[in-house]
Amino acid sequence: MKTIRACHCCGLVHTIPDLQPDETAECTRCGADFPRPGQSGVAASRTAAAAVAAFVLFWPAVLCPILVIEKLGIQHQSSVLGGIIDLLRHGSWFVGGIVLVFSIVFPLTKIILLLELSLLEVFHKNHKALSLRIMEHAGKWSMMDVMLLAFLVMLVKLGNLVQFQFGPAVIAFVLCVAMSMLASVLFDPHAIWEDDVEQNP
Repeated sequence: MKTIRACHCCGLVHTIPDLQPDETAECTRCGADFPRPGQSGVAASRTAAAAVAAFVLFWPAVLCPILVIEKLGIQHQSSVLGGIIDLLRHGSWFVGGIVLVFSIVFPLTKIILLLELSLLEVFHKNHKALSLRIMEHAGKWSMMDVMLLAFLVMLVKLGNLVQFQFGPAVIAFVLCVAMSMLASVLFDPHAIWEDDVEQNP
């Protein structure tokens, strides 16, 4: 029995015949391999594993102390969330709001929706497309990796002025960024429709 599938890379539609276990199908336009039936489930499992790890690491990354600064014998430590609260408390609403939205709200939304699309499936199937669009937009504005880079640049510039030590949140923060990026790379949007295709060939 032949099936009609669109290439996940370039979108060209192909008619694919039944394949033997040692056979593969390639896109005639870009050469990308078509996933065999069942492989999309493997990709979804890997995405879910990376997203779960990112979700677990997210909380110590934003709640635990990320940096301990000592200046003139006075120590000060703060978490990412604590720094945002300090900005808001001192009237820096714009900066605090920007950091809150782009470094916490959007990354967390992206991780939760990756979990929903690859593992949880709490929402109705009719909402898959909406969840996918929101996840893609949230991913574009997720700035945890940018914040990490800015954080490292700040440490380099402060190195000659103050003494600092890394807090426990640094490891969680780096791993959270890595797992979130890995989940995005492993995510196959076509996998969320595979069950519907199998039920309605």
